[in-house]
Amino acid sequence: MKNRRIAVLMGGPSSEREISLKSGNCVLKALKAAQMNAAAFDVNRELPSKLIKEKIDIVFIALHGKPGEDGTIQGMLDILDIPYTGSGVLASSLSMDKIASKHLFQVAGILTPEFRIMTKDKSYIANPLRNFPIVVKPSTEGSTIGISIVRKKDEFKKALETAFHYDDNVICEKHIDGKEIAVGILEEKALPVIEIIPKSGFYDFNAKYKKESTDFVVPAKLEKEKSVNIKQIALRAHKILGCCGMSRVDMKLDRKLNPYVLEINTIPGLTETSLLPKSAQAAGINFKELCLKLLDMAVKKHEK
Repeated sequence: MKNRRIAVLMGGPSSEREISLKSGNCVLKALKAAQMNAAAFDVNRELPSKLIKEKIDIVFIALHGKPGEDGTIQGMLDILDIPYTGSGVLASSLSMDKIASKHLFQVAGILTPEFRIMTKDKSYIANPLRNFPIVVKPSTEGSTIGISIVRKKDEFKKALETAFHYDDNVICEKHIDGKEIAVGILEEKALPVIEIIPKSGFYDFNAKYKKESTDFVVPAKLEKEKSVNIKQIALRAHKILGCCGMSRVDMKLDRKLNPYVLEINTIPGLTETSLLPKSAQAAGINFKELCLKLLDMAVKKHEK
């Protein structure tokens, strides 16, 4: 592996650019500490020719949002026949599209909050779920960008306008009152469950990325049987969408501890304090080992 030229893709044009740069630089630092021949590549239109010119052997994708998580970069790398970390084209596309993934969860019998779809070409003023609170979010954004929790009628229009700023399709989803949890998946195995406790009460962009704004319990304080069940559901959701290598399954537990799958992130945050690395650390895998494992899986997947 040390003789191979590795490109760490980061940045790009998405609304998650700054977070991607943080993830990418953390990955690059870890790979260099492991004496890997790695370099940073900020994603732009020249990327394909640059990868060829630099004779890249493996790509580590630390590119959040579009075009990193929607299958676009994966398709390009398939054409160039370059191994890359994480899921392929279809799984990436399905996971990025919350509407498509929620429909597949329903077909598979996996609990996901009740939802309705609203399109930009129609003028809605009424909550399609009737009762409040509801969650309003764009169908293809990450990092809780464009998301709102609507607790009363007069907040609904503004929430829609915010979400439609990022996408032509918006999901109105029943708000699950309960614990926020996440399950990391690595090498097709579920890592310890993480409980997320935002001090503001809402795990939004600031709660995710502002220091000391959220507490994490790893592993979550749950009965063993319940924890095993949650991890089984998370792994099933990961497989239903065809994900491979790694993912992070975001979930909510209602007051009766019933687990609801919200969405899957195929390229979750990859700083040393991000959720997937936190759960990997709880399983005895440090950040450098995690990055090397992902590279190794990329090569093995490509060889198959």
